[in-house]
Amino acid sequence: MPTETRNAPLVLVTVGTDHHPFTRPMGWIERWADTGTPVRWLVQHGHTPEPSAPGLRAAPLMPHEELQAALREAAVVVCQGGPGSIMDARGVGKMPIVVPRRSDLGEHVDDHQVRFSRRLGEAGLVRLAETEDAFRSLVSAALLRPERFVAEPQVSDLPGTVRRFGSLVEELMTRPTRRALLPLRRRGRP
Repeated sequence: MPTETRNAPLVLVTVGTDHHPFTRPMGWIERWADTGTPVRWLVQHGHTPEPSAPGLRAAPLMPHEELQAALREAAVVVCQGGPGSIMDARGVGKMPIVVPRRSDLGEHVDDHQVRFSRRLGEAGLVRLAETEDAFRSLVSAALLRPERFVAEPQVSDLPGTVRRFGSLVEELMTRPTRRALLPLRRRGRP
């Protein structure tokens, strides 16, 4: 790896684990390489063929701990529009650049990622890149002004959440059902 690339900022791209190919961002990465801007790419490409670009490392899937470490190290995070990927990025204080999968391109079964990502974009929780021009502009902006791509880290209270969930399930399991509360005669019995 050339010295200029070795010391370049890391751009992490994660497309999740969905079985549909997601070639659009892979092409964007390959064309980015032609700009001459030195970056290191780490791409979790799932079931999509990996792109080729100078300074690129790729893996179909990454262990959770490795992905979390890469998220923390990355100067720029680009992810698909799934809630898990977005929450992982925001959880380590990164404002992700989100490329939602589109059903009309065979990238997913429906357009829930498009709707979800647009809503989060409108709320200022993600930066939305639905086109290659937006992708290029946002990655360039994040490399130039990384402070504009920082999010308040979301701290999870997993043990508390599990306790609350367990209480709700227990309450549902012990609460009499509406049917059990109906008088017997209303159920067709004398």
